[in-house]
Amino acid sequence: MIILTNLCKTFIKDGNRIEVLRNLNLEIKKGDSLAVVGVSGAGKSTLIHILGTLDHPTSGTLSIAGNNVFEWSEKKIAAFRNRTIGFVFQFNNLLPEFTALENTMMPALIAGLPRRDASRKAGDLLAEVGLEHRLRHKPGELSGGEQQRVAIARALVMEPEILLADEPTGNLDTETGKKIEDILVNLNTGKNITLMVVTHNKLLADRMSGRIGLRDGEIYDL
Repeated sequence: MIILTNLCKTFIKDGNRIEVLRNLNLEIKKGDSLAVVGVSGAGKSTLIHILGTLDHPTSGTLSIAGNNVFEWSEKKIAAFRNRTIGFVFQFNNLLPEFTALENTMMPALIAGLPRRDASRKAGDLLAEVGLEHRLRHKPGELSGGEQQRVAIARALVMEPEILLADEPTGNLDTETGKKIEDILVNLNTGKNITLMVVTHNKLLADRMSGRIGLRDGEIYDL
């Protein structure tokens, strides 16, 4: 499903080269769940941004479902990302002026789905994550856990094959974080969504079918 080959990412800052990712080789099969752990600054978020096609590697290749995606135009990459990859971030990036339903609908509207269809899909997903009574509430009227459930529903509205989560429980208390863990694990096992989670949460990492570490931009086995 996802294959990284000799993938590198280098930044130039104040004339200095900073190697964030170094010759990464990794394969994630369809339906797998993978935790990526490591200290801050190890390159975890950079990796997940490249896997999600939000950033380009300096060298090496990323293949998703047999496609070398960075050979495509930016327009084609964006369309592929919208229909294939869902994202959940530590800071949920909900738009404060829109309701839970409207936030969840957004990727479907961007993809050109009729508003009625987008609203139906979004409502169904919010019900799946237990928020059927909060459809008309804006993010400021929701708890942190509820906001993160909206973010998960939004990530799923296009029925992606891949879900990438960057510290999805990082801002939540233990009990609420456990509920988010359960949702993610059930999505992986129940819907066969390929799941990759960047986390400092050992309990969440241990629930994934595979675990790797990142240190100084390189992968090591756990």
